[in-house]
Amino acid sequence: MIRHALAPGTNDPTGFRLDDCTTQRNLSAEGRAQAARIGELFRANGIAAADVYSSQWCRCLETASLMRLGETRQQPLLNSFFQDRAREARQIEALRQWIGQLDPARPTVFVTHQVVVTALSQIFPGSGEIVVMQRAQDGRLSVQGRLPTA
Repeated sequence: MIRHALAPGTNDPTGFRLDDCTTQRNLSAEGRAQAARIGELFRANGIAAADVYSSQWCRCLETASLMRLGETRQQPLLNSFFQDRAREARQIEALRQWIGQLDPARPTVFVTHQVVVTALSQIFPGSGEIVVMQRAQDGRLSVQGRLPTA
């Protein structure tokens, strides 16, 4: 699980739209370089391809694309709920259920937001930080480690 690479600022402007990157907080040049380094880190550790799922926010999709680990699939359950905390419990439960149905045979990478990573791991990740998690037979997720990439 990866928090998107560096996108300066906090939150998105009022009235932002998922279908218009110009209305969102986006990766900086440093963030784009960080995303490419994250992909290089995976490859240096023997992972040249993975199943990649991303939030629908442009900063997450761009992070996933720049990592070059495989086709990025949008997954709305990875979207931020920062501006609507009432969605958190329902969304995280649905995300846990969805993760429980994935085939663990291939490396799987989720590019998402701080609030989602924190809800699943109890870790407040930095920009571009990788939180390695393992799914147990009973579906529970446990943190195996974390790796800052800034």
